[in-house]
Amino acid sequence: MSLRIYNTLSRELEEFSPLQPGQVRMYVCGMTVYDFCHIGHARMMMAFDVVQRWLRASDYAVTYVRNITDIDDKIIARSVQRGITIRELTDEVIAAMHEDIGALGIEPPTIEPRATEYVPQMLGIIEKLEQKGLAYRSDNGDVNYAVRKFPGYGKLSGKSLDELHAGERVAVLDGKQDPLDFVLWKAAKPTEPADAKWESAYGTGRPGWHIECSAMSCATLGETFDIHGGGADLQFPHHENEIAQSEGANGKPLSRFWVHNGFVRVDNEKMSKSLGNFFTIREVLQKYDAESLRFFLVRTHYRSALNYSDAHLDDARNSLKRLYTALDLVAPADMAIDWTQPYAARFKAAMDEDFGTPEAIAVLFELAGEVNRTKSAETAGLLKALAGSLGLLQGDPRAFLQAGSALDDAAIQARIAERAAAKAAKNFAEADRIRQELLEQGIVLKDSPTGTTWAAAQ
Repeated sequence: MSLRIYNTLSRELEEFSPLQPGQVRMYVCGMTVYDFCHIGHARMMMAFDVVQRWLRASDYAVTYVRNITDIDDKIIARSVQRGITIRELTDEVIAAMHEDIGALGIEPPTIEPRATEYVPQMLGIIEKLEQKGLAYRSDNGDVNYAVRKFPGYGKLSGKSLDELHAGERVAVLDGKQDPLDFVLWKAAKPTEPADAKWESAYGTGRPGWHIECSAMSCATLGETFDIHGGGADLQFPHHENEIAQSEGANGKPLSRFWVHNGFVRVDNEKMSKSLGNFFTIREVLQKYDAESLRFFLVRTHYRSALNYSDAHLDDARNSLKRLYTALDLVAPADMAIDWTQPYAARFKAAMDEDFGTPEAIAVLFELAGEVNRTKSAETAGLLKALAGSLGLLQGDPRAFLQAGSALDDAAIQARIAERAAAKAAKNFAEADRIRQELLEQGIVLKDSPTGTTWAAAQ
């Protein structure tokens, strides 16, 4: 079976074939670097790490571009707040980002362009748009995109201009001819720092957010490429505006496939900094090991919403321990994957159906069960090799199983108290889960009329 990918543009699963045989060009909208990455950011970067890993496992040569937005209103505000230059701030945050996502085994992109390095290309696109009547200069010095003059606007979000107009959230302000119009070039303000300003034919200013990605993607991958990715929240307006800019300027489709990952949710609300319900990667890694966090992110299909909780991370670690236990039982043989082998073929079929990681990981658990039954080094080798295409199970099994297994009395008593609270609330499934979790860490609970005690498993 050939690879099929869900294309947001067509709203269908489509058979994938790159523009150039054997070569895939993919652009993903990356971080705006003013603060630490949270789990929502990790989810996006993990989703496309899996995508590029599977494309490479499928024998494609991949040029993967993931940009960095290093000029933005929030970046300017944070640099002023901290009394440092924009470059000092962005360099610091980029270094932290690389450290955090590197810990999760997220591989670096082929190219990681910074927006500030592509301002001339942005101005070039704006000039083309102005020449074609798609951009206009406002009295306040801004240059805006005339949305109603681009016939295809709304094709990615699936909304008509009238629907978008009915749902508009801004009035006609700042020289815009229509509330749907968006800024391409922002005139400089006296209060902004000097390093937030560039000279141009439109006066001193800086680029709008949307034009940055149009310039970086086309400059690094060409005017049409294979895959454009990002979080579902970018579908509108960011990606819709990218299409309008790039296709308006070049007269060519920007990307053949548009791929979007689902949100991370906490208590059924989207995780975001604006809601204040986010957890940074480094906060989570203070409590959980990196591979357990990776497994938690990978095992849910990239387009599905991901529910974040400590309980789900605990479950991810325990699930990963089951897989590592099989590899600890017998040393895996070093082997290349034979994709005609039944387990490998089923794994491939799952991944070829829109990167179906849940079904692929189910195959890993079946293989682990087979290892436990047969003690086969070849089966263990296949388990490790297939998991490797997802960036999993490449560590030392014994080290993983032993790490964090020694709980002190205070930690055990805290878990006993949590279990007692669950039982009092008649949440017996949670109480049983806590008992099982402790048992897997070598702790046996003993209930009596006077309370619960514990002992080390024999």
